[in-house]
Amino acid sequence: MIKYSLRCSNAHEFEGWFRSSGDFDAQKSSDELTCPVCGSGDVEKAIMAPAVATRRSSNARLAEIQGAMAEAATRARDYIEKNFEHVGGRFPEEARKIHYGEAEARPIYGEASLKEAKELRDEGVEVAPAPGFAPKREAAGPAKPKLAGKPKEPKKAAAPKAPQATGTKASDGDAEG
Repeated sequence: MIKYSLRCSNAHEFEGWFRSSGDFDAQKSSDELTCPVCGSGDVEKAIMAPAVATRRSSNARLAEIQGAMAEAATRARDYIEKNFEHVGGRFPEEARKIHYGEAEARPIYGEASLKEAKELRDEGVEVAPAPGFAPKREAAGPAKPKLAGKPKEPKKAAAPKAPQATGTKASDGDAEG
């Protein structure tokens, strides 16, 4: 599609979109072009400066967009770390407890595998991935005791789970799908 700036004999300027330069010529010769302001059929292409994208301007714009995205991701991570409770690998379990009213409704974040995140969504638990999110790690030390539930056996070394997921639970117990 080609966009032309057009002008009628009464100096009204407007735009027109055409499949090709030949399409403009065909419509003009068959008197199909008229000014939307005054209805004049005497329409010509107006002088216009072409917008030519250079590699340098495209690269600069791309860098600007990437910088803005990185800044937004940093702000989102900071907000999550300040306002959500980090539950680590217990995220799927804790999100279910909140969803089913077995735990206090509160914003949480932690790790979940893609399979676990899909299962949560299938159950109606609202979760959102936070790609590249690397929460601040706690200092190494003795494992913290579980506050409720049956203790789990220690896990064998495995690949880290990804992506990060965050989730919240509506206080009224309803979940949207």
